Amino acid sequence: MGRVTSLLWFRRDLRLGDNPALRLALEDGPVLPLFVVDPRLWRASGAPRRAYLAASLRSLDAGLRSIGGSLSVTEGDPRRRIVEAARAVGADRVHAAADYAPYGRRRDEAVEETLAAEGIELVRTGSPYAVAPGRVLNQAGDPYRVFTPFSKAWADHGWRGPVAAPTGGEWLRHREGEDLPAADWPDGLRPPPVGEEAARARWREFAAEQLGDYADDRNRPDLDSTSRLSPALRWGEIHPRTLLADLGRHHGPGAATFRSELAWREFYADVLFHHPHTARDYLRPEFSGMEYDDPGPLLEAWKEGRTGFPIVDAGMRQLLATGWMHNRVRMIVASFLVKDLHLEWQHGARHFMQHLIDGDLASNQHGWQWVAGSGTDAAPYFRVFNPTTQGRSFDPDAAYVRRWVPELADCADPHEPGAVEGYPAPVIDHAAERREALARFERIRG
Repeated sequence: MGRVTSLLWFRRDLRLGDNPALRLALEDGPVLPLFVVDPRLWRASGAPRRAYLAASLRSLDAGLRSIGGSLSVTEGDPRRRIVEAARAVGADRVHAAADYAPYGRRRDEAVEETLAAEGIELVRTGSPYAVAPGRVLNQAGDPYRVFTPFSKAWADHGWRGPVAAPTGGEWLRHREGEDLPAADWPDGLRPPPVGEEAARARWREFAAEQLGDYADDRNRPDLDSTSRLSPALRWGEIHPRTLLADLGRHHGPGAATFRSELAWREFYADVLFHHPHTARDYLRPEFSGMEYDDPGPLLEAWKEGRTGFPIVDAGMRQLLATGWMHNRVRMIVASFLVKDLHLEWQHGARHFMQHLIDGDLASNQHGWQWVAGSGTDAAPYFRVFNPTTQGRSFDPDAAYVRRWVPELADCADPHEPGAVEGYPAPVIDHAAERREALARFERIRG
């Protein structure tokens, strides 16, 4: 059909390598790379995630410039901005990776309809996942609600190998509207490495030095034992296919466990795809009838890391300082909020999404529901994490607590510090609140 001009709409795929939508767009002819700052999503993101996104866009722009292109950025409703940009360059097609989140699906359907009215095609190629949500079904044709059978079917389904990054191509420069947004990191927050090259470098380092011990060390917040790739996966600076292809060259429990963690990410995306209401509501609706307390000073103490439970406070302070929290500690602080403070999971999930640079709706909401007992593969409600026991088990030398709760740095036993000047006494009695949580659960069971 001859050469055409196309527009590449970046969203959660801020990379050049292993980007099928980019490769297909370059086959059309000259390409305009575009990112639309969607005010709805921008407002819903906390300052750390906005800063990370802005830094990632700058990294993507630098990558595009190295092969002759540049990233155009505009702000506004994508239904209008995408059509305006496509018209301006005479694009016949708009290329993008498919979005499977509830809002993203609605937005893309609206953009597709608006483009079609102008005779422009929206072409979706690839997704942020190795296996797109909705493709893995059980023998009855229904979606899975339990992780283990999903993960087996997911692995059996398989995925394509990575595609190479382009080394050249024809590009359009159409920098209308706003410049690249500034990476305004909140005061005191320590910016992490950002961008595709940083993600690939971190993966190479992790695979070479830490992957072998990952199965044993991943629950230790006192060790630098995780990949720290969750922000890069969230923004598509590296694709899970790339990681899975490399994992195929590694053997042993570390590689198997890391592959399982990727499967959990895809499982939660699949659950949200089939049950979009669970972004805000309960997967198991009976939990909406449980008795919960109203948020108040205890919620604020939890947010600020002033509960008097050292491992909880360490995690909440790490979140505020870095925009990230170790996964084991995420479970500990979530259990504390829901089962010790008797607050609904949504309060904690919102706080996490405001502060996490890797804030991913599916993983965050369903991770919280797992802890709350209201989601898939839910931990039995009677499994209430004892924060002191958890601290001793996973931070045995209290190095993590000493780092993030400096008031306890000189304590003989930071996990049970007793009275320490400047550090609060425990805000609740864990044993008593555990009994109360179980009593409330028994009441909804009838």
